[in-house]
Amino acid sequence: MARLPAGIRFIVSFSRDQWYRAFIFVLTFLLYASFHLSRKPISIVKGELHKHCAGGEAEPSFSGQSSSAGHRPPRQLPDNETDCGWAPFDKNNYQQLLGALDYSFLCAYAIGMYLSGIIGERLPIRYYLTFGMLASGAFTSLFGLGYFYNIHSFGFYVVTQILNGLVQTTGWPSVVTCLSNWFGKGRRGLIMGVWNSHTSVGNILGSLIAGYWVSTCWGLSFIVPGAIVAAMGIVCFLFLIEHPKDIRCSSTLSMHSKGYENTVDRFRLHKPVLHGEKSRPLDPEMQCLLMADGKSSICPSHVVVLPGDSGNSMTAISFTGALRIPGVIEFSLCLLFAKLVSYTFLFWLPLYITSVDHLDAKKAGELSTLFDVGGIFGGILAGVISDRLEKRASTCGLMLLLAAPTLYVFSSVSKMGLEATVAMLLLSGALVSGPYALITTAVSADLGTHKSLKGNAHALSTVTAIIDGTGSVGAALGPLLAGLISPSGWSNVFYMLMFADACALLFLIRLIHKELSCPGLTAGGQAPLKEH
Repeated sequence: MARLPAGIRFIVSFSRDQWYRAFIFVLTFLLYASFHLSRKPISIVKGELHKHCAGGEAEPSFSGQSSSAGHRPPRQLPDNETDCGWAPFDKNNYQQLLGALDYSFLCAYAIGMYLSGIIGERLPIRYYLTFGMLASGAFTSLFGLGYFYNIHSFGFYVVTQILNGLVQTTGWPSVVTCLSNWFGKGRRGLIMGVWNSHTSVGNILGSLIAGYWVSTCWGLSFIVPGAIVAAMGIVCFLFLIEHPKDIRCSSTLSMHSKGYENTVDRFRLHKPVLHGEKSRPLDPEMQCLLMADGKSSICPSHVVVLPGDSGNSMTAISFTGALRIPGVIEFSLCLLFAKLVSYTFLFWLPLYITSVDHLDAKKAGELSTLFDVGGIFGGILAGVISDRLEKRASTCGLMLLLAAPTLYVFSSVSKMGLEATVAMLLLSGALVSGPYALITTAVSADLGTHKSLKGNAHALSTVTAIIDGTGSVGAALGPLLAGLISPSGWSNVFYMLMFADACALLFLIRLIHKELSCPGLTAGGQAPLKEH
């Protein structure tokens, strides 16, 4: 009997469950990467919406050509030096107008996120996510149609951004919940650190796609990413599997590495707690969690066994109930400031590079992708360190502590030349994106499956939405503040970012102290999960 080819032996070496799990990992990665791909064009096109021209403001006839030009974009001007950009962004207050565009999108995103988690956990994930992606593709493309239909109304672009921000909130709670359904806690930091690189991958692809057309036809910089998001929405509808039980797969990833429990045993169904057990004293873990006056110095070293997923038998958790989970408020407020820094870079970095290194919009957009490359490594590094140390808050705190001085160095050396800018983009991207990536993935999943939830699978979407929604408030404030502060000098913008990093670290102090004083606790105060 002939020996099987090496490729076939590789395929059959994995079980059916493992192949399905890998498929969901890749699919959710691509789905959310397409969301970020559609968010990036606005930052690339900013350099084209307003150009630094020698002839002052755009000629008055620029905004009045729509009546005679029909649907043809009025891009050819007699003297290119008088073309200050696309009205109304060609005026001296362009930074405030561009900042308002960012704020419109991100404020709508932040408000919608709180509602999205509550709505999403009551609807099938596949339908909810498909709707969001199709709608997002439509509104992203609508912004680009303003170029082809010669639209110069500021209100049009603001409303488009608001609607796009609302529908994009369907993405994050859906993909995190789906991925957490398929993967257990074993090596969650590493798995989600790798998976969370979809943010940077989407930003890089969005920058390259938008940059390809930005100087010739910036409308396509929005229409092409919009079409990609819509196409991925169709893929989502056809292929997304919400839960392993839908195809009779095991509900967790089997891990046998030292320091991690056998997740099949950990997630097997357990008997419900009897009413008589309510009178029993708190377990050592909960005593350590609740100690506020330092009376108890004993920290748990025992194993905590999470009750199994009870399917749909439990009702969705309330908003206030999710807030009472230990660690949710602290990590939410930390993410508010961490995301403020990250999204300021996301929306303003290409324009900053254009101003400092005097590059055109296309080259600045390409160079800005190095920040996202650094973010990929930062997210993975944060996941690996937090898994090894079993300290999520301490890992985030360390990276935030290093990020603030790094941003100061970045603001100084980026003016010295292109080589210095490249190096600092990579380092800053790693330190800024690391805590942001860890909180929005592994920490959110940890808190969404906290012991106090007693296996309620419906809580994860709400917890994820609360954390990311609060972070999105910072994401809305960051670009807006950058637009208001940047006219006084880019150095002041960096001081604002450093102050935000310090605030993010401040909100983690209590959790860091708890992790260091109770070495057995992880995010939210859970004991590490080990074999028993």
